[in-house]
Amino acid sequence: MNILLFGRSGQVAWELQRSLSLLGSVTVVDRHHEALCGDLTQPEGIANTIRSLKPDVVVNAAAYTAVDTAEQDRESALLVNSESVEVMARETAQLGALLVHYSTDYVFDGSGDHYRKEHEATGPLNVYGQTKLAGEHAIARHNPRHFIFRTSWVYASRGKNFLRTMLKLADEKSSLSIINDQIGAPTSASLIADCTAIAIRDEIQHKSKYGTYHLVASGECSWLEYAKYTFSVARKYHTASKINTVTSISTAEYPTPARRPLNSRLSNRKFQQAFIVTLPDWRCDVARVVSELVS
Repeated sequence: MNILLFGRSGQVAWELQRSLSLLGSVTVVDRHHEALCGDLTQPEGIANTIRSLKPDVVVNAAAYTAVDTAEQDRESALLVNSESVEVMARETAQLGALLVHYSTDYVFDGSGDHYRKEHEATGPLNVYGQTKLAGEHAIARHNPRHFIFRTSWVYASRGKNFLRTMLKLADEKSSLSIINDQIGAPTSASLIADCTAIAIRDEIQHKSKYGTYHLVASGECSWLEYAKYTFSVARKYHTASKINTVTSISTAEYPTPARRPLNSRLSNRKFQQAFIVTLPDWRCDVARVVSELVS
C-alpha cells in the first residue's frame, strides 16, 4: 500500500509517520519538501503531487490551526482548510484512493451539555471552525471514499499544546487562572494516529465504513480539571513546581478574538462500534505523556 501523508512536524503528523509505516510505504510531504509540493497554500501543487505519486491512501494531517489569527486572516484559513482539501478530494476521487482528513469539535456551536453525535447539526462560532466545516463538506461532495475524524484538545509530548504549557508555567508561576466552563476530552496525538491506522487497515479489508467519526478519548473534563490532573501526575515524579494557587475563571473572564465552544463533548461510540476498539479515558494518555516529559 502506498500512503501519501501531508504534514510532517505537527503533533498528529509526527505520530502518523510511526503508525502508518506498519501499513505500507509512506511518503511524507510538507511545505518544506524540496521535490514534491506539500504546501496547502498552493492547491495546484497539491494536485500535482497526488497525480505524480498516485497513492492508494492520502492522509491530510496539515491544517491552518491558528484559531485567533484566523479571525483576521479568513482567506488563508479558507485556502488551507477548505480549498486545498477540496483539491485533495477531487484528485483522490479520480484515483479511487481513500482520503483521510482531520476535523474538529469547533464545527459545533458548543451549546447544551450532551455528547454530540456525528449527524447532529453544526454551527461553528469562529472562522477556524467555519473553514474546517467547509473542508468536510468539500470532501463529502467529491470523494465518497473518505474518513473524516473530528477530534479535540489534541496534545503530545512535543509541539505546542495545553499540557506542555501547563508544565512550563508550573516552573515559572506561583498562581494560575484557568477556565472551568469549557468541557471536552483531551486526546493524545498517538491515540489519533493509532486509531487512524486501525481504520485504514479495516477499510482496505472491508471498504464499507466510510464517513465522519468522532475520534476522541473517553470521558470529559474542563481545562481547569485537565490542568489540575496534569499537576497531580507531575508531583508523583517529585517535579519541582512553583504553583500554589489555581483559580477557576469563566470563559467570559478570559476574552479571545475567536469565540470558543463551551460544550466540546463528542460521542466516540460510533468509532468504537465500527472498528471494534475501546477508546481509553482521557487520563490514561495524559498520565503517560506527563511521565515522559518529567521523568
